[in-house]
Amino acid sequence: MAEIAHDFPPFLRAYTDGRVERYFGTDVVPASVYSETGVSTKDVAIAPEKGVSARIFKPNTINPDQKLPLLIYFHGGAFCLGSPFCPTYHNYITSLVAEANVIAVSVDYRLAPEFPVPVAYEDSWAAIQWVLSHSNAQGPEPWLNDHSDFNRFFLAGESAGANISHNMAVRAGVEGLGDINLSGICLVHPYFGRREENSESRGAGDSLVDKMPGVDNRWLFVCPTTRKNDPRLNPAADPELRRLACRKVMVCVAEKDGLSDRGLFYYETLEKSGWGGRLEFVKTEGEDHVFYLFEPGTEKAVTLMKRVVSFLNQD
Repeated sequence: MAEIAHDFPPFLRAYTDGRVERYFGTDVVPASVYSETGVSTKDVAIAPEKGVSARIFKPNTINPDQKLPLLIYFHGGAFCLGSPFCPTYHNYITSLVAEANVIAVSVDYRLAPEFPVPVAYEDSWAAIQWVLSHSNAQGPEPWLNDHSDFNRFFLAGESAGANISHNMAVRAGVEGLGDINLSGICLVHPYFGRREENSESRGAGDSLVDKMPGVDNRWLFVCPTTRKNDPRLNPAADPELRRLACRKVMVCVAEKDGLSDRGLFYYETLEKSGWGGRLEFVKTEGEDHVFYLFEPGTEKAVTLMKRVVSFLNQD
C-alpha cells in the first residue's frame, strides 16, 4: 500500500507510488469574450507538445488600434498547485486587468512533482519567448499583435510565481530579450529561501527538521536536484543578481505571512547588489500569505490592488 510521501494540507498530498491528489486549483472557469466582468479571455497553446499554455486577458473597452501595457503573470501554488484557469487566479487577473487597463498573459506552466523544477522555469521562459514573438506584430495571436505595448512590459506573480518572475528577470539580464526592455517586476509575497540556515523564518506547514540542512523541505519536494545555496531559491547566492533586467521592482509582503522576512531579505539583498533600478517595498499589516486572493473585497486587498495597478501604470 502506498504511503504519504509529502503532505501539504489542505492543498496537496503526494504518495510513494507517484500518485498526487490536489485539492486546490483544479476547477476551470471557461474563457469568454465580452463577459460581464468587462474583460475578455482567450486560451492559447504555447508549446502544445509539452502541455504549456496560457490565458490572455483583454479589457472590453479597448479601441481597435489601442496599445496597452503588457503583463505576463505567473501564478503561485508552491510550484505544485494552481492554474490560470481556476477561479482564484482567473478572477484575480480579471480584476487586475480591469483596474490597470493592461493586456495580461497568465501562464500555465507544468507542475511538480510530476514535472520537477526547473520545468516551471523552462516553461515560463518559453512563454516569455512566445509572447515576445508578437513584438513586431507578426506573432500567432492577434490580441497581442494588435494591443500590446512592448515598451511597457512587466512580469508579476505571487509566492512561487514571484520567484519565477525574479528568476526570469535574472535570465533576461544574462541572455537578453532581443530589442525588448523589461519595464519592471512585481513580486507579491515572494517565496525565497530563509535568511540564514538556522533561521526560524519558515513557511507555514514546513517541518522544523530539514532533510537537507538550510533548505526548505517543500522546495526539496518540488526540486529534488537542488543544492545548498541554490541561487534560484536564494538570490543572495546569485552572482548575476545585479544584472536583473528591469528598471523597477516592487516587493510586497504581509505581516503575518511566514515568508514576510524572506521578502524583506530579498529587498535588502537587491538593494545592496549593485543593481541600478528603482525599488519599492509594500507591507500589509495584520494579514497573511496571499490574503487578497481569497478576500479580494476587503479594504487591505483593495489597497494592495491599487499599489500593483499604480506600479504597472507609472513610468
